[in-house]
Amino acid sequence: MDYVRNQVAEYESSGGTKATTLPGTDMPIIVITTRGNKSGKIRKTPLMRVEHDGEYALVASQGGAPTHPVWYYNLIAAPDAVSLQDGPEPFGVTVREASGDEKATWWARAVAAYPPYEEYQAKTDRQIPLFIATPR
Repeated sequence: MDYVRNQVAEYESSGGTKATTLPGTDMPIIVITTRGNKSGKIRKTPLMRVEHDGEYALVASQGGAPTHPVWYYNLIAAPDAVSLQDGPEPFGVTVREASGDEKATWWARAVAAYPPYEEYQAKTDRQIPLFIATPR
């Protein structure tokens, strides 16, 4: 989508000083970079910023849609080929899907950072995946 592409371009070109929030809000975002699991092309996605002790939650909500976002499959296919930008420079991360108590803890953090996640989960039958990104 053009608005996503434009936000990522502005975020990156400004060294993480512009386009740092969800449009129309003061809620901060991060940008993740993955490799397309089918195309092999570089994919950049802005996500809500959910950080705790240097790790990040990546919530595959897709607004409560019935299917996972495409970037979910990129993370599954190559969890060690991901970078994250939260400020001036991107850095490599390893991602893993959270479950059980760990997911519940991170889900609460995610909802605190972005309350609509709760309604997204309520409107879909699928369990929304949550990944934890740990800097390498």
